[in-house]
Amino acid sequence: MTRPRRLISFDWAMKRLLRSKAHFGILEGFLSELLREDIQILEVLEGESNKDTALDKQNRVDLKARNAGGEIILIEVQYQRQFDYLQRILHSTARTLVENLQEGQPYGEVVKVISVSILYFDLGQGEDYVYHGATRFIGMHRHDELQLSEAQQDLYRRQEPHALFPEYYLIKVNQFDDVARDSLDEWIYFLKHEEVPDGFRARGLQEAKEQLDILRLPEAERQAYERYQDDLHQQASMVQSSYGWGMHQGLKLGREEGREEGREEGQQQERLRIARSLLGLITDDRLLAEKTGLSEAQVKELREGN
Repeated sequence: MTRPRRLISFDWAMKRLLRSKAHFGILEGFLSELLREDIQILEVLEGESNKDTALDKQNRVDLKARNAGGEIILIEVQYQRQFDYLQRILHSTARTLVENLQEGQPYGEVVKVISVSILYFDLGQGEDYVYHGATRFIGMHRHDELQLSEAQQDLYRRQEPHALFPEYYLIKVNQFDDVARDSLDEWIYFLKHEEVPDGFRARGLQEAKEQLDILRLPEAERQAYERYQDDLHQQASMVQSSYGWGMHQGLKLGREEGREEGREEGQQQERLRIARSLLGLITDDRLLAEKTGLSEAQVKELREGN
């Protein structure tokens, strides 16, 4: 069986290719599958958050779009490698709201914001790989959910209060088990492996397969992409080196104390700790095993446990 051709990573595509109207179909497909409704991108909103730098970890694109109901919404898509992600997306949505309400406009014209984060690091506790966050008001005594009046529904064109507030989608790519149960899973498979197997039919994926082929890049663009990938590997190595120094110091102390059994246990625990810290930066199990001295089986067990 022929292995699917490797495609450009999604973060690079967002920064360099997907801003073009000619490629909107790819992002529209992804967002339509995620939000379960037809999304039409109207324009890319260029601003301070969208500056193009090769090592920009934020990798964010802000979109003005129209949903199936004809409503105008703003969508932020972020390819996250940062560990302060919760505060970052909170700040991003707050700033987007402020920037898109003109002075003198009534608050009733605050635009709907949807934040989508594609995460490649350990998000914390949780077994799922796609999480949705929304603001709901629950009674402290009767535990009922606050609803809008009929007049408010007509005015805001929303049925419930949570539809007025920003919504958050967090996609934990590394937690995905590689079993594509639906069209959204097919997209997450692509985000994780940078390839589209034959038979995948999710909206936008065939366009991604054709337009994000590394071999179709102009030579200069391909070299820039390869440098970008090298930069990411260098970042991972720097993180490993900083932890490696700490491991060296700890082992030195253990030798001085002459506790052989404790030292062996300490070595193993330190390897595991370093591996956990690199899970989000090195997605290849074999490479992570080589870097830390663990077996591939141990690395896979760590991923499953996170």
